[in-house]
Amino acid sequence: MNDRKQLILNTIIKEYINTGNPISSGFLVEKYSLDVSPATVRNDMVFLENEGYIVQPHTSAGRIPTEEAFKYFLKNLKDKKLSTKDSELIDDVMIGMEEKNLKQTAKEVARISGQTVFWAFHKNSLYYTGVSNLLNQPEFKQEDTIYDISLIIDHMDDTIEKIFEGIPHENNVVLLGSENPFGDMCGTVMFKYKRGKQSGLFGIMGPVRMDYQYCVSISNFIKNKLKDK
Repeated sequence: MNDRKQLILNTIIKEYINTGNPISSGFLVEKYSLDVSPATVRNDMVFLENEGYIVQPHTSAGRIPTEEAFKYFLKNLKDKKLSTKDSELIDDVMIGMEEKNLKQTAKEVARISGQTVFWAFHKNSLYYTGVSNLLNQPEFKQEDTIYDISLIIDHMDDTIEKIFEGIPHENNVVLLGSENPFGDMCGTVMFKYKRGKQSGLFGIMGPVRMDYQYCVSISNFIKNKLKDK
């Protein structure tokens, strides 16, 4: 894949993360002032489609990234420091390390990320918040997907109990699509930590097109805060 095709793929992914809408060649050329014609971009998109990185929904002339595209995107993802504003917001609620402080932190993270947040304080004590954020995502508003998402939420405690022991401590684990234990329609950023004799698990869950870079930044910030306390 040459530089131009990489640029087009990354741009499609970033736009899809932001909007949830299929992306057309004309839109890319116009918005990003690409120094190539829409026809050239279309040809590159045909290449990306043949390679399995994008797909055309039947109701649209645009393309959306596939699971493989997001995996490619994650391999090349660079760490980004959380903004001062968001850092201060989390600092304000994460003053103590009591369960009530961490629950409030989860609520704040759900608010600023627009995703669902779960926090297992140990294997059998689960708190989650921001479910409405998940249900409000455009891809989950169809009747059949609402049912599927409801099942994911209903079985979240069982899923966490199954995966808890297998999650390594401290490192971020990013799982999406077919690799995601919560459901192939979702992406998850999570980490496991140890405080005293007990382990906990923090996670942010959203659609496959969730903003992984931002959620990893939040996850890293909270992970470091837990280490410092």
